[in-house]
Amino acid sequence: MAYAVTNPPTLLTQRIGGGGALWHYASTDVSTDVDAAGYFTNGDALGMKVGDVMHVIETDNSYALTLHSVTSVTAGGAATISAAV
Repeated sequence: MAYAVTNPPTLLTQRIGGGGALWHYASTDVSTDVDAAGYFTNGDALGMKVGDVMHVIETDNSYALTLHSVTSVTAGGAATISAAV
């Protein structure tokens, strides 16, 4: 599936000092789909920054929780995340 701006990630914790923000995203998309380049098409507008952390919950069947980090954000555009190791 594709990301819908009507279901954006939620900012849970803002940046404090030099740290990153914490986001939460719930969708029927599996985590490997959410990791696609530029998946969050409005990532910059939402305020996502490289190094932010995101919880991703797949709500379709398993309610699997995975941890990701923001790896790129284009100016005025999309954000990409990848699974944290």
